[in-house]
Amino acid sequence: MQNLVEFNETMTERKSEEGITVKKEENFSEWYSQILDKAEITDLRYSVKGFVVIRPWGAMTIENMYQLYEKALQKTNHKPTFFPIVIPEKNFEKESSHVKGFSPQVFWLEKIKGEDRLALRPTSETAMYQMYSLWIRSWRDLPLKIYQRANVFRYETKATRPLIRAREFYWIEAHDCFATLKEAEAQVQEDILTTEKIMHQKFGVPFLPLKRPEWDKFPGAIYTIGSDSLMPDGKIIQQPSTHLLGQNFSKPFDVKFKDEDGKEQYVWQTCYGPAISRILASVISTHGDDSGLVMPFCISPIQIVIIPIFNKENKNKILKESEKIKEQLEKLELRTEIDSTEKRPGEKYHEWELKGVPFRLEIGEKELKEEKLTLFVRDTKNKTNISIKDLAKINSFGEEFDKRLKEKANKIFKNNIISCKSKSEIKKAIENKKIAKINFCSIEKEGEKCAEIIEKEIGAEVRGSLANKKETPDGKCVICGKKANEVVYVGKSY
Repeated sequence: MQNLVEFNETMTERKSEEGITVKKEENFSEWYSQILDKAEITDLRYSVKGFVVIRPWGAMTIENMYQLYEKALQKTNHKPTFFPIVIPEKNFEKESSHVKGFSPQVFWLEKIKGEDRLALRPTSETAMYQMYSLWIRSWRDLPLKIYQRANVFRYETKATRPLIRAREFYWIEAHDCFATLKEAEAQVQEDILTTEKIMHQKFGVPFLPLKRPEWDKFPGAIYTIGSDSLMPDGKIIQQPSTHLLGQNFSKPFDVKFKDEDGKEQYVWQTCYGPAISRILASVISTHGDDSGLVMPFCISPIQIVIIPIFNKENKNKILKESEKIKEQLEKLELRTEIDSTEKRPGEKYHEWELKGVPFRLEIGEKELKEEKLTLFVRDTKNKTNISIKDLAKINSFGEEFDKRLKEKANKIFKNNIISCKSKSEIKKAIENKKIAKINFCSIEKEGEKCAEIIEKEIGAEVRGSLANKKETPDGKCVICGKKANEVVYVGKSY
């Protein structure tokens, strides 16, 4: 029979095999892969490259994220809709720069004799605007603000990474029409604010809203504003982007209206695309630790897990009391689960920590006698006691939980942005997994040569300049030495 030391060593080895076996800071790529697998977010064994199966824990999280985002959009007068997944080739051909930008990534369906060739949607401009031309007649029909949740398909040629860069991903896209350019530009600013309210304030993922350089804007847009976050491996992940389309799509798709004077005008358009699967990747990577996921309270599929600690004699009593507590919590609209399996308490703790559940309530004979439960907090890993009478406080605990995650992420993000005055400083910043902030000549076409030098010699990209704040350069362009007109941010991306 094993002695106690041998038994503990065996259990430690078993937990090591079941849990995360690498440290996040030392090997992010492997850590991320293990998180997706062991926390049951995805299953990568699907037999088509670039496509993954989203498992229940991941799907429930995504659903919660969708709901928060859609609620925010509806508050800004967006209405939901659903459009077909297929787009006829003739629609793509109506806007030349758009088709040029997306053609290499399009999944084309085998052509059926006598019908147009069809594409699986890479994005929905060319599907939706055909209908907008039928729906909009008068200035009274504007603004038109519509969104859909959808999965999109892009033939990604680079190395695919689950949730980060895939051939199928989940997102929301909003497509809006206005009578004036001023209204359209105001919508772009509203989109940035929506990203701030949801992705940053709710999910705790910080970002830089950056106006993309002319050479990196969305195909067919006047300009693009992308939201860039930083992953632990030093690579930038593009988050929700918003595009001022102007009249570049309304003219080829004949989307026009009669103004108050009866004169026919083309609408001004914007589009906004929060990629939910990418945001989930950022949530996982930003908040997770060496024990597993750390799920924000607002989106965790289960916010509180109850662990009944029982033996044969008191099992029924403990489970009955656990059900009562669960009912109390559900009346407070808290997503609650009882783990009544026969596993040892330590195994249960380990599994739910791995899945990132914010709070764990332990209830056994001792807790019942004292009318106090043991509360474990996932991010701090602290244990405290909470009276059964005070369970209503958990909602406020949840708000504090998410606030801590956000503040911690903000601090790390801020410390990873480095001002650089030379190419060597930029290179050092990138090598140290940072974002470089530099003086730059221009994000218009004339700045592209300097951007190419950065990409060739440093292996990084000019991501753009701040869209919500004008930053004044204090010197010459770091690359060409000419007058700097912009402060830009440079980093590696997926």
